[in-house]
Amino acid sequence: YPSEFLMQKITEDNQIPVHLHVSVSLQYVAGLKGNALVEFFHGNIAEVENEELRHLMWSSVLFYKTPNVEVMACVLLSTKAIYFLLDDSFIHADEHQSDFWNKENSDCENSSFHLSCCFVLKLNDLQSVNVGLFDQYFRITGHSADHIVTCLTRDSYNTHTFIQQLMAVLSLLARTPSPEPVDKDFYSEFGSKNTGKMENYELIHSSRVKFIYPNEEEIGDLAFLVAEKMDGLTNLQSLNILLYVLAFQVNHVEGSAQNTSSLQPKTLILTSSDLFLFDEDYISYPLPEFAKEPPKKDKYQLADGRRIRDLDRVLMGYQTYPQALMFVFDDVQNQDLMQNLTLDHFGE
Repeated sequence: YPSEFLMQKITEDNQIPVHLHVSVSLQYVAGLKGNALVEFFHGNIAEVENEELRHLMWSSVLFYKTPNVEVMACVLLSTKAIYFLLDDSFIHADEHQSDFWNKENSDCENSSFHLSCCFVLKLNDLQSVNVGLFDQYFRITGHSADHIVTCLTRDSYNTHTFIQQLMAVLSLLARTPSPEPVDKDFYSEFGSKNTGKMENYELIHSSRVKFIYPNEEEIGDLAFLVAEKMDGLTNLQSLNILLYVLAFQVNHVEGSAQNTSSLQPKTLILTSSDLFLFDEDYISYPLPEFAKEPPKKDKYQLADGRRIRDLDRVLMGYQTYPQALMFVFDDVQNQDLMQNLTLDHFGE
């Protein structure tokens, strides 16, 4: 340990997404290669001497206690725990949650020493992993509200790779066998005999950690919600969700020294007739077992919606991934133009 292949893979994965800004301390981590990266892990992050670093990933993360603060993190998976190396600006982002983070080192702020806080989730405390629609994100759940983290990878490949690596590492854990009988057939395991409907597809790993994947009903629920927002202009049977993707809406901030742009996380949903932007709650649903009341916000909140027939043109930037798209709509007050002409010219 570590093998040449692992060293090369971790070095390749150690790249911050170009569109996201991070602090100096995380830029330092992103500059490490090969042996230096493994030594940094053992010298500064690892809690046990004999644990091995198996996977590295850069991702935006959300915590259950601070659902409105999305922060960049370097996610390190070892044979003992999952480490989230966080941007130091996160500690000050949500002041009323200060008890969630230990602030002993706040006197280092004014020195040249750059501080990062590291959130640790031990694999032995892991209870379930919920994979989001189309593998755009996944939520890791431990035994309390402090131990729920969502990784917004916005990339099905990154999600898939991390889940594979996590399953491989969990296989190394020695846990007592599950008390349930193991000879259940498919129908009694996943289906309800009364309704015949499938529940969420649930895979129970040998380590007793549940991996929960969305089923077709979740897409149906989403289609129903979208149809509601369309004011019943279409019937549900003909409504098809063609695309679901986690993206950012670019808001230009003018008046600053250089016109900067802020990125607002949004869920983009494309149907055969409309384009929608939703504010989605990625961390509260499905409700964790210890939750005493439902979240204050719905899972999907409509931010904007336009008809495809009003789309005038799509402008594409020339930069490499991630690609920026600008949708230009030609809608007059979001109403049907012909209807207005008819009323103005032929009605009283």
